[in-house]
Amino acid sequence: MKSDKLLGNRGLSIKKNSTDINLKGFSGYELKHSKEIDDEIARIGPGTKAGEYFRRYWHPIFISSELGDLPVAIKILGEELVLFRDQSLQLGLVHKHCPHRQASLEFGICQKTGISCCYHGWHFDVDGSILEVPGQPEHTQDFIKQKVRLGAYPTHEFKGLIFAYLGPIEKKPEFPNYDSLDFDGMEMVPYKAPFDCNWLQVLDAIVDPIHTSFLHSNMSRQQFSEGFGEVGQIDFFERDNWILGCNTRRVGDNVWFRVNEVVLPNFTQAGAAFAADGTRQILYGRSSFTRWVVPVDDETTICYAWANFGERGDPQEYNTPEGPELIEQGEIFDRPYEQRQRFPADREACEGMGPINIHKNENLLASDQGVAMMRQKIREQIRSLDAGKEPLKVTELKDSPIPTYGGDSVINIPSSVQDENDFFSKLAHEFIKIQFEVDGKSEKERVEIVTNKLKEIQSRENP
Repeated sequence: MKSDKLLGNRGLSIKKNSTDINLKGFSGYELKHSKEIDDEIARIGPGTKAGEYFRRYWHPIFISSELGDLPVAIKILGEELVLFRDQSLQLGLVHKHCPHRQASLEFGICQKTGISCCYHGWHFDVDGSILEVPGQPEHTQDFIKQKVRLGAYPTHEFKGLIFAYLGPIEKKPEFPNYDSLDFDGMEMVPYKAPFDCNWLQVLDAIVDPIHTSFLHSNMSRQQFSEGFGEVGQIDFFERDNWILGCNTRRVGDNVWFRVNEVVLPNFTQAGAAFAADGTRQILYGRSSFTRWVVPVDDETTICYAWANFGERGDPQEYNTPEGPELIEQGEIFDRPYEQRQRFPADREACEGMGPINIHKNENLLASDQGVAMMRQKIREQIRSLDAGKEPLKVTELKDSPIPTYGGDSVINIPSSVQDENDFFSKLAHEFIKIQFEVDGKSEKERVEIVTNKLKEIQSRENP
């Protein structure tokens, strides 16, 4: 296992007098913007470098309850596919077009086993093998069965979400069993959140915790709790496939640790949206959503996720049809354009960058360190795969269940110094280290140890 990197504030910075730029007003004509897309990490279609990287992992592609007795045409990672459930309740995920005359299988007939093309009746099993070629002599059928296949991908159905693996079958990893998929007393409600922009713009927001203090708090209206408006101290941590951002804030006499988490390439968790506001003690709370940022194509993204309701997630009162959308971004997605302008949320921020954000036009700061770290880590793994080395997979790095770290903890530590950022950073490093040290233990043991350690910190800082 690779060694942990507790990076804290190391990374991007700006030094006084380090720039010599003559800035002028009304400089629209002089300012020239790049049009160069970072293809290496942005484009995910078949045959692209990032696309090959993504095709080494499982991704959610649909909500189970939305799949009825008819096939559904979908697009994932730039591929036109058809998802169906045959009459034996087997799932099939196949290439959209029949290999005979390219008719779309979205109009196919679900059979007891597999699916038949509506045009000439070619009958396929869920693995893409041909079961029958009606209307043809037996020797022709035998020849076609040996020579022709319909493209198909493995699927896995879990707690109301349908997952797929779109890579080389011999490289198929185990399905990742994260600890957060089986917390006691947590109700997990599947949902989806669509974005009309590149996947990376959506994923970047998770490792940009400072945006919650502005987009969700101080710019238009308070979309979560008042405590989110406090910027606080932000520290970033890299470990194997994890990028963590810990935002440590003061709310009255309390110190609030909020950990955002990305597990590469696209699994994300964060703290509660509505259960935590920093005003009451929380000892080792967990994520309000368990979520994957899934590229549909280069310019469209769908987040498939569970909203988590319970003592360690968000309150049951938000378990409503609109609740998951409010947890996702603080506003519902389908609303009038004027309301989107007056009260923008993540969708507006991400889509407003354009279909694919041009990274060369950005001006990153120290608070963007998590974004820079994550992009660099993704780039390294893409290049490693391109050179012939398989990317890191959490199922190979950690024992099952795989530990996760996103969540909230709030402890009572009254203010004792004027500038608390260094103090908050030391506490954040201590808190993250405590969580890393309980990897491999049962959830019951982890909760007990982390909770007791938080109590010890609270007692130590309140002599």
